[in-house]
Amino acid sequence: MVTKVPPRPARRPRRAHGAHGALRVLLASGVAATSLVVAPGTARAEDDKAGGTTLTVAVSQSIDSLSPFLAQKLTSTSIHRLAYEYLTNYDPKDARTIPGLATEWKPSPDKLTWTYTIRGDSYWSDGTQATAEDAAWTFTKMMTDPNAATANGSFTANFEKVTAPDPQTLVIKLKKPQATMTALDVPIVPKHVWEKVGDFSKFNNDRQFPVVGNGPFVITDYKVDQYIKLKPNKKFWRGAPKFDELVFKYYKDGDAAVAALRKGEVSFVPNLTPAQADALKNQKNIKVNDAPGRRFFALATNPGARSRDGRTFGNGHKALLDPAVRKALFLAVDRTTLVDKVFQGHAVEGEGYIPPRFGSYFWKPDGDQVRRYDPEEAAKVLDAAGYRKNGEGKRVGKDGRPLDFRILCHATDPNDKAVGKYLQEWWGELGIGLKVECLDSVSDPWTKGDYDLAFDGWSVNPDPDYVLSIHTCGALPATPKDSGATDNFICDKEFDGLYAQQAVEYDTAKRADLVKRMQSRLYDTGYMNVMAYPNALEAYRTDQIASITTMPEAAGNLWGQDGYWSWWSAVPAASAPGAGKDSSSAGIWLVLGPAAVVLLGAGVWAARRRRSTADDRE
Repeated sequence: MVTKVPPRPARRPRRAHGAHGALRVLLASGVAATSLVVAPGTARAEDDKAGGTTLTVAVSQSIDSLSPFLAQKLTSTSIHRLAYEYLTNYDPKDARTIPGLATEWKPSPDKLTWTYTIRGDSYWSDGTQATAEDAAWTFTKMMTDPNAATANGSFTANFEKVTAPDPQTLVIKLKKPQATMTALDVPIVPKHVWEKVGDFSKFNNDRQFPVVGNGPFVITDYKVDQYIKLKPNKKFWRGAPKFDELVFKYYKDGDAAVAALRKGEVSFVPNLTPAQADALKNQKNIKVNDAPGRRFFALATNPGARSRDGRTFGNGHKALLDPAVRKALFLAVDRTTLVDKVFQGHAVEGEGYIPPRFGSYFWKPDGDQVRRYDPEEAAKVLDAAGYRKNGEGKRVGKDGRPLDFRILCHATDPNDKAVGKYLQEWWGELGIGLKVECLDSVSDPWTKGDYDLAFDGWSVNPDPDYVLSIHTCGALPATPKDSGATDNFICDKEFDGLYAQQAVEYDTAKRADLVKRMQSRLYDTGYMNVMAYPNALEAYRTDQIASITTMPEAAGNLWGQDGYWSWWSAVPAASAPGAGKDSSSAGIWLVLGPAAVVLLGAGVWAARRRRSTADDRE
């Protein structure tokens, strides 16, 4: 069950090189919208044809579903960003909201009705025009069918009614104000295709190809745990991608993916270990990207798996329901050592839930609230709570049961395994046993509640609503047989109250304060321990990719972006001047003026998902 993708809060800079696009600013009733203009011969594939070019991306995460209504893993949601348009998109330079399927948007004075103007030049890949009716049908389906709300239901839970008065007008009426209306991270699907689907809980959208979409790419083929193939959408309104094919190729072993990069069998590899990155730095025709990440790396404890109907399930260790046990475990975690030894300096020590990259929402504890590394204090906490060592040096509870825990580990993530060894050593000195259970996919035991602890992580975006929502009571599964959107079954009334307040707060400073208070509460409950904010470590071949857009453009990532900019902008080395030269410059140039700051503030991104492999819990 565990990382929707998905990186944390604010940032960024500046102009990319190599293209001549400009950004038009449109104003609608005081609310800014923007429109990208592509100059001939820059970002349009039809103006710069290069025969037979393929961009191959190595991935270690399985696809959970090709249905946008079910997919939660980072690889799946990243592919959906390529295949479907969202109402709005995010400027790769600084994450300002810019047009997607919608060209303009404006709220009513009471903020309860939002009207979007749908562009007239977006076409589904089967030739049918995309209209407001497609968007209205998508949202209404999520509102009326719980199975269709599995992945992104938090965005529509507050919707009262969605209508399409005409093909270019979408109207969303809300029950109460909602702060994410320019960050609705929901793929819009073609009504004429999806209205034929019966059971949305079982339809994975992986039987008939090509898959009809209106994004920059069209999904053309898929083999489970082998590959997914995409072709440029020649009808894409912003201009078709320059590569003739995009392939995501599955590698269970990270070293095998790196070896394939060296041989030129793949173009790009994400999620490098520090050792792999160092080994690739001086390789000919390979560029390593090492940038501040948008993810956190954490320990999650099972707080007692439960469903919204009040039933409990799973086999989590009961001792972890005791705050004293959780506190002692976290006091015995040396985050500094993990950053230095496991991540070899390619990370920042973790504390709050949202990484420092997202400055306006970044929070860290201070004073007595801080859980500093203190194994002696951890022992005292356990002693005082009645968990004393027996004659064999094992901690036992009042029921005589030893404190022997299991931790879910992602088999494809070397960081999980390395950290697991440290935890076994540190907790062993306290008299606590730890079994590290590394699985190809941790989703099944996680959703069943069959775990004690787990390595957790999410990709965060500038708008933190989604990654906060997964810790609310409403995200719990409806029944033990269902799969909710919850991260690890946390349900806390105080946290829920703060979440409800931030969701309707349009004042950016007040909302940021509420988000920080939510992080403080989550920290104090002791169900999660954020250990590190890893850098984005990735590499690509410069003899295959001449230029590509990072997000943000200054010190940003390529894999797992909020948008399609990296793969849409990528220029084949074979068709670019100076082919083979190292270049991380963007294939587009975006210009935004002050008027482009929308009602909700600059930098509103939509959130991500979850991690059942190194990329999971997006």
